[in-house]
Amino acid sequence: MTPAAGADWVLECSNCGAHRGPEGLPTVCQACGLPWLVRYPRRSPTLIDRAEVRRGHGMWRFRPFLPLLAGEAPVTLGEGDTPLLPIRRAGRRLGMDDLWVKDEGANPTGSFKARGLGVAVTRAMAAGAGGFVLPTAGNAGVAAAAYCARAGVPVRVYAPRTTPRPILSQILAYGGELILLEGHIGDCGQASRAYAAETGAVDLSTLREPYRIEGKKTLGLELAMQLGWTLPDAVIYPTGGGTGLIGMWKAFTELRHAGWVSGALPRLYTVQSSGCAPVVRAFTAGAEECRPWEDPWTMASGLRVPAPLGGRLMLRVLRESGGDAVAVDDAELDLEARVATREEGVDFSPEGGAALAGARALLTRGALRQEDRVVAFNTGAGWLYRGPGDLPLV
Repeated sequence: MTPAAGADWVLECSNCGAHRGPEGLPTVCQACGLPWLVRYPRRSPTLIDRAEVRRGHGMWRFRPFLPLLAGEAPVTLGEGDTPLLPIRRAGRRLGMDDLWVKDEGANPTGSFKARGLGVAVTRAMAAGAGGFVLPTAGNAGVAAAAYCARAGVPVRVYAPRTTPRPILSQILAYGGELILLEGHIGDCGQASRAYAAETGAVDLSTLREPYRIEGKKTLGLELAMQLGWTLPDAVIYPTGGGTGLIGMWKAFTELRHAGWVSGALPRLYTVQSSGCAPVVRAFTAGAEECRPWEDPWTMASGLRVPAPLGGRLMLRVLRESGGDAVAVDDAELDLEARVATREEGVDFSPEGGAALAGARALLTRGALRQEDRVVAFNTGAGWLYRGPGDLPLV
C-alpha cells in the first residue's frame, strides 16, 4: 500500500481487496475485473478542519476527503454548492412532513455528473492523458465534453440515438465528438472500450476508473455540511450506474471515521424505472449481483443502465444502510416531475420525478415514516430533456 510520489492515497479493489498505488491511469482490478475504490490511509481530518471547509467554495472545499495533491489545481467549472431545499407542498401531497430536495441541476452542465467528471479529468490529466472516451445515457456525456474542453483535450462520446435532443446538442456545443448508436448504454460501452483499446484514449465509463466516485462522494459531504453536520434519516436516489449511491455511503462512513458526524447513518433507497430495474430485481431476490435487464427502456435516460458494473457495490450499500429498492413506471415519474416543478419552482428531471414517486411508494409500503427527514435527489435539470414541442405555450 505505497502511494505514488506525492500522493497519500491508494486504490483498493472493491471485491477481492487487492491494493495498488494510484500511479498511471488505473482502470479496473486486473485480478477480478471489478472497480477500485480510493482509500486515504495517511489522512486524518480533524474537527478543526470543518471550519476551513466552511470557508471554501464548491465541491473542492472538501480537499481533505479528495484525491488532490498539495497545491494542485483541479480542472473545475465551479461545481458543487447545489441547493438543499425543503419542498413542503410536494411533501404534504406525498404525505411526508420533512421532505427535502438536493437540486443537482444547479451544477455546471446541468447535472450531478459534473462532480464525478471534474475529479476524473483532473486525475487523468495529471497522469498525462491526451484524450478521452466514454459511453453516456446523456448527462455524463455533456459533463465530459465540458470538462475536456476546460482541460483542452478531445473526447469522443458514444450515446444511444434515443438520447434527448437537448442533451446531444449540449455535447456538440462543448466540442465533443458525438457518435450515435442504436441500442442502449451497454452497447455504447462496448464501443467505448474498443476505441480506448485502439487509440489509448482514457475510458471514463462509470466505475472503470476510480475517481468519478470520489467526485460523487461530495454529494454526501455537502449534504452533511448543509444540515449542520447532521444526517437525514433517509436518502432517496434515482439510480442508473450507481456511483452517487456508492459515493454517498463512502462519504458518510468517512465522515463518521473522521469524527465529523455521529449517530446512525442514513438509510439509502434506490429508485429505478420499471422499464429498467436490474438493481431492484436483484435486491428483491436477495441476489449478490445484478443480471442484465432485457430490452431496457425508460424516458428517464439516466436510469437506462441494464447491466451496471457497480451492481454488487450498490446492493451492498442498500443492505448495509438498512435501505430498500423500488421501481416506478414512467407515467408516475413523469407526472411527479411535472407536478413538483410547478409546486416548488425546482426544475425536476424525469430522474428527480422518479425519486419523488419512489418516496410515495416507500411510504406506502412502510419503509419510510411520515416524520422521517428525507432527502430526495434531483440529479439533473429538466430542461435538458425537453424539446420545443414538449410543453404547451399557453
